[in-house]
Amino acid sequence: MSALLLTPGALVLGVRPGTSEEKRQAIIAGWYRRQLKEAATGLIARWEAILGVQAGRVFVQRMKTRWGSCNPDSRAIRLNTELAKKPVQCLEYIVAHELTHLLERHHNARFKTLLDAHLPQWPQYRDLLNRLPLAHEAWGY
Repeated sequence: MSALLLTPGALVLGVRPGTSEEKRQAIIAGWYRRQLKEAATGLIARWEAILGVQAGRVFVQRMKTRWGSCNPDSRAIRLNTELAKKPVQCLEYIVAHELTHLLERHHNARFKTLLDAHLPQWPQYRDLLNRLPLAHEAWGY
């Protein structure tokens, strides 16, 4: 049996002695995935209403080079699990950004005008997110 405890200064993983590194990583990854899904659900509903769009499926997955993606044809939104480790404003920016792609496929003037109208501080959130590392590959236990 395993347990994760979030404390003010650490995420504490409790597992049986001898639990493999792979299993510990999988437990932590699952916890982050659940945290992100929970946080994103409300934000997606909020931004769907603001933008007047409806996402199809929403996927949470590990992505090596992107914070999120959108397929306007299938209306599928993908969110990088690493967003669970970033400030909530960054997640909100990515949700708004990807849902805006349902209105405008490309990063053109119309796309930026839509983001400006609904989330004027998006450039600051984008800059903050891009200053942060995409992933933490090595964790100490």
